[in-house]
Amino acid sequence: MKLYHGTNTEIKSIDLSKCKPFKDFGKGFYLTEIELQAVQMARRTAQVFGGEAQVATFEFDMHRASEDGTLNIKCFNEPDKEWALFILNNRSRTRNFNGHDYDIVIGPVADDTIATLFRNFDDGIIDLDMLVNGLKYKKISSQYLFHTTKSLKYLVKL
Repeated sequence: MKLYHGTNTEIKSIDLSKCKPFKDFGKGFYLTEIELQAVQMARRTAQVFGGEAQVATFEFDMHRASEDGTLNIKCFNEPDKEWALFILNNRSRTRNFNGHDYDIVIGPVADDTIATLFRNFDDGIIDLDMLVNGLKYKKISSQYLFHTTKSLKYLVKL
């Protein structure tokens, strides 16, 4: 399958040390199967940080990665309680969360429109059921996190 990464600079190689922490699924290299989503991310990144909006295309063989036997892969099929708590923990700068041991995490994006719901939950305004129920009415897009060096061998830049 083709995956896309929106950026403001050419990607010659993936360097996980340059990835930012406190993202939905933790620190790592993020991609999507939705090309338009990557284009929008590239534009936003270039606007904020300068540079030129670019979309890098990669081939990912999910079947081969799944059969590897050494990769720990987590798939969230929809925004549910487990997904919401996973994102809350990864995004939090105050929760006592030491990260996770997944090599690849796949699931919905908690974009800026969803951030308000997460803040309301953190502030105690809504409970977890209300958070998850609120997510059902949001347009959800996809993301693939490559969290470890060993997971990167399943990405081929096109």
